[in-house]
Amino acid sequence: MAELRPRGAYTALVTPFTADGSAVDWDAFDEHIEGQVAGGVEGLVPCGTTGEAPTLSGSEQEEVVRHAVSVAKGRAIVLAGTGTNNTASTIEASRRAVGAGADAVMVVMPYYNKPSQLGLIEHIRRVASAVEVPVVLYNMPGRCAVELSVDSTLKVLEQSPNVVGIKDATANVLYCQELMSRAGDRVTVMCGDDALTLAMMSVGARGVISVTSNVYPEPVEQAVVEALEGRWDAARRRHFALLPVHRAMFCEPSPQPVKAALALKGRMTSAVRPPLVEAGERCRSSLAEEMRRYEAQ
Repeated sequence: MAELRPRGAYTALVTPFTADGSAVDWDAFDEHIEGQVAGGVEGLVPCGTTGEAPTLSGSEQEEVVRHAVSVAKGRAIVLAGTGTNNTASTIEASRRAVGAGADAVMVVMPYYNKPSQLGLIEHIRRVASAVEVPVVLYNMPGRCAVELSVDSTLKVLEQSPNVVGIKDATANVLYCQELMSRAGDRVTVMCGDDALTLAMMSVGARGVISVTSNVYPEPVEQAVVEALEGRWDAARRRHFALLPVHRAMFCEPSPQPVKAALALKGRMTSAVRPPLVEAGERCRSSLAEEMRRYEAQ
């Protein structure tokens, strides 16, 4: 169970919707997954922030995971986002995802209710003990208003053997550095911010859970592989070429920009569900320009 360790580029999958946002566009979703697998990404992460999990129903989330598993056919790891700010609901969602075939689950820190560090540790312990698959934590204080500390992470690793990884979206390389220096090989860190991928890999992260790879899976994967293989000059060149695109992907709240970028590519509509709104004209223009420049290189 705990042998699965994330490595390489995993795509934080968008969830395509019909034009009015009322339903999932399953044809577009299946085609998108095929494109990701063809692009060589190591893993798929449905039902995360980028997948608009907060506005997917429970049945939609389960079906999204089921589609990802069915289309991937073992060619990529399926790491399903299941975290909420309710421990019982997170356990239920995790069990549904496992039942739908997910290889592992990703659990975001509880948002809005702002638990203490002891509360975070207990939340993770209960969720991890409720499933018999690997668990990847998702530390994202910018959206959750709480941060799992390094000390708390170490306690979690002592208590929950199936916690094997952490998506570090703290935007703080020092967090990754301290965790890696103290935890060693016990846990795998995946960068949660495209623009910081190489910086975090330089201190021990093993890859990225990427938004940009929705649009450019192969270049994101190649940059990570080059870094893992120690070909840092090549990795830097590829990463720096993508850097303006990474920045443009967050010109508005995610996933508004990445869906606009995919719409520009003709792969799906740019529809998102309220309270998100479709990317504005300035964001779309910026995306189009940065994508044009990148593709002209």
